[in-house]
Amino acid sequence: MIEFISPNRCIACNLCLRVCPTNVFDEAGESGIPVIARQHDCQTCFMCEAYCPVDALYVAPFAEEARAVEESTLIAAKLLGSYRSAIGWAKDGEGGADTDLSWRVLQDLG
Repeated sequence: MIEFISPNRCIACNLCLRVCPTNVFDEAGESGIPVIARQHDCQTCFMCEAYCPVDALYVAPFAEEARAVEESTLIAAKLLGSYRSAIGWAKDGEGGADTDLSWRVLQDLG
């Protein structure tokens, strides 16, 4: 489930709006970044996180209900953009399933 959009990283490109198959996001609000408007409709497809060019989104792979997450925690755990990296779409060109930390870190967070 989509959990977070980083206001510090988002460049308001709206790719997340265009690629989301379930229309979870609304156009940018006053902050200039898209809004998670229908979080319960998220299918956890990771399309938004994969297409985000600046790693501003976090999709929790095992969340069935919304949780409060802190940007500093996501950064420290290297979760922002972790899926994008795991599928090889990271800027550095590295990646692969063996580098995907999201499922390991979530197990540690309980």
